[in-house]
Amino acid sequence: MHTVNPKYQDKSWDFRTADTKEYTHCFHTYPAMMIPQIARKLLNQYGMEGEWLFDPYCGTGTSLVEASLFGMHSVGCDINPLVRLIATTKLMFIPLDILDSELKKLDKVLFQVEFGTDKVPDAPIPKIPNLDYWFSEEIIKSIAYLLDCINKVEDQAVRNFLTVAFSETVREVSYTRTSTFKLHRIPAEKLENFNPDIFGTFRKKLNRNRQGLAAYLEKRKDVEASICDANTVNGELPMPCPLGGYNLVITSPPYGDSHTTVAYGQFSRLSAEWLGLPNARKIDRLAMGGQNSRETLAGTPVSSAIKKISSIDEKRAREVSAFYIDLEHSISSAVKTLSQRSTICYVVGNRRVKDVTLPTDEFVVFAFGKHGFSHKETIVRNIPNKRMPLKNSPSNVAGQTSTTMHEENIVICQRTD
Repeated sequence: MHTVNPKYQDKSWDFRTADTKEYTHCFHTYPAMMIPQIARKLLNQYGMEGEWLFDPYCGTGTSLVEASLFGMHSVGCDINPLVRLIATTKLMFIPLDILDSELKKLDKVLFQVEFGTDKVPDAPIPKIPNLDYWFSEEIIKSIAYLLDCINKVEDQAVRNFLTVAFSETVREVSYTRTSTFKLHRIPAEKLENFNPDIFGTFRKKLNRNRQGLAAYLEKRKDVEASICDANTVNGELPMPCPLGGYNLVITSPPYGDSHTTVAYGQFSRLSAEWLGLPNARKIDRLAMGGQNSRETLAGTPVSSAIKKISSIDEKRAREVSAFYIDLEHSISSAVKTLSQRSTICYVVGNRRVKDVTLPTDEFVVFAFGKHGFSHKETIVRNIPNKRMPLKNSPSNVAGQTSTTMHEENIVICQRTD
């Protein structure tokens, strides 16, 4: 049995004016990223140098970068190959002299294409369905040439660095609306004057990322950090797993199934297809809650809320239920890797579906409580700078919207001998 513990608002966790793009955190936008200041503060409170941190839903690696700066070894998992590439690159040690030499060579090649009299040289174009719906013919040729140049770089770490900047560039020079993470084409009237500078955009990403990398390498401790594709929902365990288990988990799981909350897969699809990454169109289905479950949730903190949703929309309730079933499976897997004196910090949002609030924070406490974890506290913070939709359309009727989340909860539980 665990006792009721405090849940309280603390504005010091809002970090309203903080620079959230320090170090390699500046690499590549991604939906609903946990800001580094949260991971940093949690590491200062619960971390210990030389011990191990685990992030089962690491995304682009925010907690892992912070662990490397703090002095903890770390392992992260994610099912999305694109974000595994981004996280791996953010954590890599790349000698700046080698990087600068390759950047100089590539810049010279691109400069000749940009300002020379020749057209963009032909390069292999991958077979991507509806490619011309998302890109102009000229941009397709330029992207293909740029990717071909990157693929010819022999050094793996440098090639990864270039590929991350390429991935972010691809989305920005596409016909995708940048105001949303979902794949929506810009209006027809804007297409005619849409003429992005692909090489200029790519160069800006490289320069920004190079500055972030230099700052990271200057402060990074001599620790291990790795990314794997283990899916804890399916019982897969991360590797390497340290003897005695991980001491700390700092993570921010998805807010809900990708189909109806944050479309991680849609956001990464165009880049993933250009790069030939697996499951480019399946990420949202493979994610937590992506497929309905035959299991049922009973006696959990979210059960009554799901029952209310079911009375309004049975299909929607099944989708919500599938997410929490997957989340509990994931937690059950994760605890097998944790030490006997471990602390877990889950940053979660209590989303609303059909105007019903789902107490995800209480569900996390409940799920870990089954495995001998005691609830220490839940800190409620405002979300001033986490880029995600603050409204959705619960009725799917145009103009009818409902508030989703302005706050998130930092749930802290501990296991003791």
